[in-house]
Amino acid sequence: MTDPQPTIDVEDFGHTPQGIATKLYTLTNRNGLQAKIADYGATLVQLRVPDRAGALADVVLGYGKLADYLAQSPYFGSIVGRYCNRIAAGKFSLGDQTYTLATNSGAPAAPCHLHGGDSGFDKKVWRAETLPDPAGPGLRLRYLSPDGEEGYPGNLDVTVTYRLTNQNSLRIEFRATTDKATVVNLTNHAYFNLRGEGNGDILEHRLLLNADSYLPVDAGIIPTGELRPVRGTPFDFSALTAVGARIDADDPQLARGSGYDHNWVLNKPAAADPYALAAKVVEPQSGRTLEVWTSEPGIQFYSGNFLDRSMVGKSGNPYGPRAALCLETQHYPDAPNQPHFPTTTLLPGEIFESVTSYHFGVE
Repeated sequence: MTDPQPTIDVEDFGHTPQGIATKLYTLTNRNGLQAKIADYGATLVQLRVPDRAGALADVVLGYGKLADYLAQSPYFGSIVGRYCNRIAAGKFSLGDQTYTLATNSGAPAAPCHLHGGDSGFDKKVWRAETLPDPAGPGLRLRYLSPDGEEGYPGNLDVTVTYRLTNQNSLRIEFRATTDKATVVNLTNHAYFNLRGEGNGDILEHRLLLNADSYLPVDAGIIPTGELRPVRGTPFDFSALTAVGARIDADDPQLARGSGYDHNWVLNKPAAADPYALAAKVVEPQSGRTLEVWTSEPGIQFYSGNFLDRSMVGKSGNPYGPRAALCLETQHYPDAPNQPHFPTTTLLPGEIFESVTSYHFGVE
């Protein structure tokens, strides 16, 4: 008997308000793991992985049809950019030129630019190309962001490639080039619940973050510029710790985020290759585990604090507070305004490249 072969299937996913048809691509590896990805927002719609008994469950929040993403989505599973996370006051400078972006988030007294603006990459229809491969099926998606879109300079040519390997990893590769100096920070905004989407909260998920420091934020959730040691604080996940163990501690930083919504400064190897373990999650009930490996310098851990049960997911269950966690690999928030942070500037002739893998197992 031969082993099952990886497959790629395509189906209709609905039309945008502009009448653009969208597609949903299903990648299945030889072990039966399955990822569904829409060309709208290059969105990870579904990810089915086994528990310790071999039973598959969908472990990412989201919807079963395009209309729900159009109506209300806090970036469920989407690629966000040009600049993921926040830019203070929606302004940055390159050389002697200052650029003004939408301030689509934050309090009235401290507005900021978030996740690419009013119509970021999560709201675009990407051009898709299937990548059949015996080692695991793939999907390449491309979007050309024109000069001036959402206030950003330069024509930015972006490619995102998803690969569902036979080693049970979902690998995400980013590549971008520009014809004018610009800033770039890209991530996937998947919301994970390893018990299964819509199945309770993530407070008992045990989390490890490979980071000795994190970025404290001001009242506008913008990094202050300090790299603060995690040791002795509720932000210390250097060993596996339940997400809920200290989430309600009396800490000003937790109060500002209504829980965890901060960027951790990842520990990196001394070798030239920056690809390293960023995070590990263990869900005790199902036995599912998730390891996050990345070439990025930071990871935003968001504990789903603002999910409010107004959104009903694929399971038919509403998503309440802390129904999922996000582990968004990226450069630091507000880096264009903080010169001592790793740069997010991309120049003509340069290539932005980044890779993140989500590896699933059981214990």
